[in-house]
Amino acid sequence: MATIKIKQIKSKIGYPVDQKATLKLLGLHKIGQVVEVQDTPSMRGMVRKVRHLITIIED
Repeated sequence: MATIKIKQIKSKIGYPVDQKATLKLLGLHKIGQVVEVQDTPSMRGMVRKVRHLITIIED
C-alpha cells in the first residue's frame, strides 16, 4: 500500500485537545518532524483535520 510523508510545521499549543490527540496518533511530536504513514482513508481524515498544522511532502 502507498504511504504519505507528513511534516509538522506549526506548534500544537493553543489548539483543541482533539487536534493535539490527532497529531499524536499521526506520530508527530515536534515541529519539523517528518513521519511516513499508510495512505488510508482514516489517515487522510486525520490529515484533513490538522491540515493547518502540517504539510504533505511530495517525493
